[in-house]
Amino acid sequence: MKKTKENATQFEAGQRSRLEGLREHLARRTRKVESDLARAESGAEIDSEEQAVERENDEVLSALSGEGRDQLELIEAALARLDAATYGLCATCNRPIGRSRLEALPYATTCITCSKKQGG
Repeated sequence: MKKTKENATQFEAGQRSRLEGLREHLARRTRKVESDLARAESGAEIDSEEQAVERENDEVLSALSGEGRDQLELIEAALARLDAATYGLCATCNRPIGRSRLEALPYATTCITCSKKQGG
């Protein structure tokens, strides 16, 4: 029993470190994308063909920024679950989420069974 608890604690410590690293990476990327988007919005006048390309680029940057913010929220929630000692429990059935799922998706909120039932 002691060995299992020790392994779980080590796993959670590793996941915390991984989540914090992801959070920092995404925060930097999101700031860069938002900075690029702000710079593009304040750009000089350009011809209509360039405007079309710029508009497409702005849409891509906007989508990347939104995705980054969404992932940051998921990461923050996972870190909060670690603090609350509920990390690794399925939000739907309250059973443990498989370690391999958490390794693949460290901010997963549901076990693979519940995820499949929800269409995920």
